[in-house]
Formats: sequence, structure tokens, C-alpha cells
Amino acid sequence: MKYAIVEISGRQFWVETGKYYDLNRIPTKLGQEILLNRVLLFNNEGEILIGKPYLDTVKIKGKVLQHLRGRKTLVYKMRPKKKTRKKQGHRQELTRVLIEEINII
Repeated sequence: MKYAIVEISGRQFWVETGKYYDLNRIPTKLGQEILLNRVLLFNNEGEILIGKPYLDTVKIKGKVLQHLRGRKTLVYKMRPKKKTRKKQGHRQELTRVLIEEINII
């Protein structure tokens, strides 16, 4: 099994080839290839490489499939005994990326 742990926009993802992931919005066009180079850990059939902090020899190619918005989350703030309430919704802007290949240089 071949996988990598990658840092993207402050979050860490366990990525494998052939799967897609929803990341925070990346300002690119649809169908464009992106290169993920902040690889923290790489497992190649049991051979584990750990970066300090990143691995320079591992590059991950991905393809932007679509831009979408996440599920709505409600934020509700209330101050007790003051009769103040605030209800607010939020939908995160996301980019769906297909991981095409993981290369060792």
C-alpha cells in the first residue's frame, strides 16, 4: 500500500492515488494540474520515509476536478439573561482534487 501524509493549507491529509479529496479553495482553473510538495511522511510498500519537516524527494501530482461549497454549519451565540441572540450560517469554499500519482525523485 502506497500513501503519503501531506500538509495543505494548514491541515494534514492522508492521500492515496486514485482518490479525491476536498481541500480549502485553491484559486486555479478546472482541469489544471497542481503539485503538492509539503509531504510529511511517505509509505512505499512498507518502506517509510519521514521528513524533517518535509520530504524534498517526494512530489504528488493532483488534478482539480471542481470547485464547490461545503455543508452549512450553524453558529449560534447567546448571552444568558441579556436577551441577545445571534444565529449565523457558514459554508466553506472547497476544491475537489484527484490525486493522480505519487513520485519519488
